[in-house]
This record gives sequence, C-alpha cells and structure tokens, in this order.
Amino acid sequence: MAAEKPTMAFGWRVWGLGVMAMAAVALAWGDFDPGQPVGKAFPDRTILAYGAAAFMLVAGAAVQWRRTAAWGAAALGAYYGLIVVLLLNGAAVLAHPAEYGSYSGAAEQLAIAAAALIVFAARARIDPPMAARLTRLGQVAFGVCAVLFGGAHFFYMNLTAPLVPKWLPPSAEFWAYATGVGHIAAGVAILTGVRARLAAILLTAMYASFTALVHAPMLLGDPSSHWIWAENALNLALIGAAWVVADSLFPTRSRSAHIPLSRSEETADGGAKGAGS
Repeated sequence: MAAEKPTMAFGWRVWGLGVMAMAAVALAWGDFDPGQPVGKAFPDRTILAYGAAAFMLVAGAAVQWRRTAAWGAAALGAYYGLIVVLLLNGAAVLAHPAEYGSYSGAAEQLAIAAAALIVFAARARIDPPMAARLTRLGQVAFGVCAVLFGGAHFFYMNLTAPLVPKWLPPSAEFWAYATGVGHIAAGVAILTGVRARLAAILLTAMYASFTALVHAPMLLGDPSSHWIWAENALNLALIGAAWVVADSLFPTRSRSAHIPLSRSEETADGGAKGAGS
C-alpha cells in the first residue's frame, strides 16, 4: 500500500512562479524586494540585493522541476523563514512595535515561507507523520497571516479604500471592509479546521481578483513604478501560497494522486515492492 502524503495539485507551481516574479523585479531594479527591509547604509547592499534576487530566482525555478521541488522549497523556506521574517522583518517589528504595518508586512513574507513548508512536506522523502506535522504547521502559519492581512484593512482603511475601483458598487469602503472580514474569516477557518479548504479556495480567488481589479490596472497606469511591479509579483506569490494551502487541505490520498513520481522514484518504489513480495 502506498504511503499517505500531503497532496499537491497546481498551486505549488503558481507559488514558485510568484517567487520568480519577485526575483525578476528585484533584479530589474537592482534592489531588494520591498518586503525585505535592508537599510540603505548596509555594507555592499547592492551586491547582496542581486545575490538575494538570483537565489530566489534559482530556488523558484527549482520548485518547478519535480526532482528538485523539495530542495527549492526547503531553500525558500529557510531563506524566508529565518532571514527575511526573523532577521529582517523581526528587526522592523522590534524597531516599530506599535505599528501594525510592521506585523502585516512580516506576514506577507511568512505566508511565502508557510507555502514553502507545505510544498517541502509534499515533495520530500520524509515519513507521512512528519509530513503531516509540517503541513499543519504551514497551514497554521498561513492562517495567522490571513488574520493579520484582514486587520490591516481596518487599521489602514485610508490606504485600502482608494485601491478599490471607483466603479465597483456599492462603495470602496464597503469592499475594503468586506475583504478585511474575508481575510479574517478565512484565517480563522484555516486555524480551526472548520470549512478550511473552502476558505482557502475563496481566499485564492480573492487574491486573483485583486490582480484583475487592483494591481494590473495600477501597473497599466504607472508601468515605471518599482513598488507596483513588486506588488503584482507578491500578489501572484500569495495566490500560489493560498492555493498550496487549499491543495494541502484536500483529503489525504496516495502521494502519486496529484504529483506523479519521477522515473527514478518509480524505479526505487518498484524495487521496494518487488523485494517485499
């Protein structure tokens, strides 16, 4: 009987493409992604920015290839979890503990790390109980991030409402509050496990609508803005991250149900079955 593992469908590829898009924007501007707060006076900052972007690009590309997906996810999880969230965003939180934006900013990066953990659990050759624990840890981390995203809509209504298209009825404030509530409700659902997969699917759809309604039109209006390009790339990564969470909440089935084994893995598994028969 095949070992039970967390399942993945297509979200892992979108998530990896999102990270690659973030890396491409950073390379184009020769600067760190805006979510990675490195001081302007930091020694050799430009060189480090190019190095970090190149690392993200290679690791994101590795995620797209089945044989290296686990390694790519592990590399991105370590980078975002330890360096970006703990060191960079952690320092920002300690410097501005009373500013909600420092927490929601860290949550954006933590969401990427959470998806990395789930993808690693699905693709790495680890035992199912450990994979399940890592997957749940990633889901919980993402759920916390969703709650923080929702809170930001309320704390920064003056910044959120203007992003809503003016033609969208009934009002910009309505949709700013509604999407904030949606974030919080989805986060609570993922944390508690009550309608968690439906919540993650709806969150994925909401992020996708942000691209069509908010980020893409902003990019068309100002294609020279580094921040707008970075926001589009980040939103793509968040679409993929939410999709990864939704995939991981699918009823557990055989590892091969959603991600086929590579040729070498098939050979190894076939030999193991033959030896045991």
